[in-house]
Amino acid sequence: MDHLAHRRATARLRILNPDGTPAANRAVRADQVSHQFLFGCGAFDALGLMNARSEAEKARFADRMEKWLALFNYGTLPFYWGRYEPAEGQTAFEPTMAAARWLTERGVRVKGHPLCWHTVCAPWLMKYDNAEILRRQLARIRREVTAFRGVIDMWDVINEVVIMPVFDKYDNAVTRICRELGRVPLVREVFAEAKASNPDAILLLNDFNTSPAYEQLIEACLEAGVPISAIGIQSHQHQGYWGLEKLNDVLARFSRFGLPIHFTENTLISGELMPPHIVDLNDWQVDSWPSTPEGEARQAREVAEMYTVLFSHPLVEAITTWDFNDGSWLKAPSGLLRLDGSAKPVYDTLRGLIHGAWETHEDLVTDADGFVTLTGFKGGYTIRSGGLSAALTLDQDQTVQLKPVPIV
Repeated sequence: MDHLAHRRATARLRILNPDGTPAANRAVRADQVSHQFLFGCGAFDALGLMNARSEAEKARFADRMEKWLALFNYGTLPFYWGRYEPAEGQTAFEPTMAAARWLTERGVRVKGHPLCWHTVCAPWLMKYDNAEILRRQLARIRREVTAFRGVIDMWDVINEVVIMPVFDKYDNAVTRICRELGRVPLVREVFAEAKASNPDAILLLNDFNTSPAYEQLIEACLEAGVPISAIGIQSHQHQGYWGLEKLNDVLARFSRFGLPIHFTENTLISGELMPPHIVDLNDWQVDSWPSTPEGEARQAREVAEMYTVLFSHPLVEAITTWDFNDGSWLKAPSGLLRLDGSAKPVYDTLRGLIHGAWETHEDLVTDADGFVTLTGFKGGYTIRSGGLSAALTLDQDQTVQLKPVPIV
């Protein structure tokens, strides 16, 4: 049984000569140049590149992003309210838009993360009452979604709602309004604002909680008419790889909604594991957390297995590696690059899957009527024949006539 059949499509192509006659018995080269599936990663370094203050810093970020672009077609940019707007009315719009445009110009689809979250919330909100906090939260969503429309059309609308009203690490404005309104009413409000601001946007509900509590939240939100485009599942595995049993259990339980599933924040580390008694990952504060050769080999094996399972599942549309570089969050060795910028084994492992095993490159020959059949992974293709080329989007089984033009 072909577990990746849903990732492929077949096109019956009729190649035409410049004069419109069939190109009979002609050699044809088909090269996949983009993926329909979203192979993603945190793209915070693109923002770092825009904000670089020296040539050395700019060169460091440029080198990272060159390696990043060799793997990924999908990036997440930060919109944490407390950092995006640290002082009321003073936003990071210009560098963030510059980073988003820089990515989209290179064929990367961009998601904003997140529009509403109780963590890294804007501290200046605390001077307002709950009604005003909600008004400003909705205005913030309208501002960002409208301003970035056409550049960023995918958003984690609200993050970690399961814990939101009972979060007690510190007081914050969003927990206050969630506690007053309730989870589902707040989700309904923020999604409605995002949907009104960009009716065509892909809107995610995102959480690290994969227990039945998250299932119950999703079910209640759908019953309330919340327009959830996709279910976001975080998979930060600082305490060890989930393994096949948990991974398949999570997929089975969240598939019951029939919605697309995005693994939005995936981390697997290449050093010592975080102790199992830690409940909140943020509580593990260390001076250094080194990568090790044994850990790097383990990370590569686990990433290969996890990605293969997820890519094989028909409802999974996106996988986002959270940290491209070691030391990015909690100083963890969770990246594809080491602290010195060199690639770890996991980088080559992922490249071998995304741009090797799961990418199509074929040499074909047309028949006497100019027809050739291409079966390949869904995405964009360049079709070349006799010094001419044409573009093809392979997203479903189809029959297409192509009249290649001179290669520029």
